[in-house]
Amino acid sequence: MAKNYYEILGVSKTATEEELKSAFRKLARQYHPDLHPGDEAAANKFKEVNEAYETLNDPQKRAEYDAAQAGGSSQFGGGQGGGGARGQGAGGSFFDEFVNMFGNDPHHGAHGGPGDISLNVTLSFEEAAYGTQKEITVNRFEHCAACRGTGAKNGTQFVKCTNCGGSGKVRYAQETPFGRVVSMKPCNVCGGSGRIIKEPCTSCGGRGSLRKNSNLRITFPPGVEHNQIMTIPGEGERTRSGSKAGNLILNITVLPHKLFRRKGLDLLVDIPVAFTQALMGDKVLVPTLKGNKIAFSLPEGAQSGMTFKLKEQGLENPKKQLKGDLLVTIDIELPKNLTKEQRQKIKELHESLKPEQYDKARDFLKK
Repeated sequence: MAKNYYEILGVSKTATEEELKSAFRKLARQYHPDLHPGDEAAANKFKEVNEAYETLNDPQKRAEYDAAQAGGSSQFGGGQGGGGARGQGAGGSFFDEFVNMFGNDPHHGAHGGPGDISLNVTLSFEEAAYGTQKEITVNRFEHCAACRGTGAKNGTQFVKCTNCGGSGKVRYAQETPFGRVVSMKPCNVCGGSGRIIKEPCTSCGGRGSLRKNSNLRITFPPGVEHNQIMTIPGEGERTRSGSKAGNLILNITVLPHKLFRRKGLDLLVDIPVAFTQALMGDKVLVPTLKGNKIAFSLPEGAQSGMTFKLKEQGLENPKKQLKGDLLVTIDIELPKNLTKEQRQKIKELHESLKPEQYDKARDFLKK
């Protein structure tokens, strides 16, 4: 039974190009393999979404698909509509742009393109706030030095593929109910490299690359957020064909702090204050993320839950020359284990206070 590409993308049959693009972007983010490592169901759904988008976003393919659907044909739905023309239709450039934001290049096996590498990196709260440098180890394929990445012994023991003329691609035609369709595919003789190796390199076995650990020093800018994704261009897998290397995708985890929370450039902290300090007002010392303490004046009659802003005591964005604030929320604490003398003094204080001195109680009684 033919697949319903409109249902897969969740759009109507009259969906515009922008609606298709928006639906694809949302679903591709949801099911991208880099966000669901080892989840075969998500990977299959991602392929299905890509197949549907590549078909419907190409006006000619969409017209053929709609005609096939109206006529009850099974021409589409078995992987022919989008899979056979992957990267060639109108949606190819947008799809390429999208996957570069994440990780694995869907063209990697079939077209010999570069592959992205995804790694998880953990930063402390302070490292993310102020920026840091970390050395990370990446296990990846590097060009074989012995054959200069060609896969051929001494880097020269190869000849041009006669099947594709050295281009790595061949034209093929397919008869369909709507006419003859001609497209390109990787050469099955040379595997898309355009070369035939006469004598393989003994160091890499003809692969042109060797897997090894590489140490990279990565700079994390100030203000990195939890779950943020950083892309380091050109630090992914190297390829024998000499095409551009893949990217290194860093999935960042920021550890929570014992005291502070973040909201953009602002730092948030809750501090306990004695009820006597809130009652009469006092100078209160507030810790900062850098370890020192600053004093601010707690006004007389402060209430629990009040938040006070200490300007420009938060995080800084050097590029935009912006500084956040430190937002201090007070939590009034009542004493325990009162002595008899303390109880008597508090009782006398309570009896001396007038009802109108309690704003909330007064408003409550009025209601």
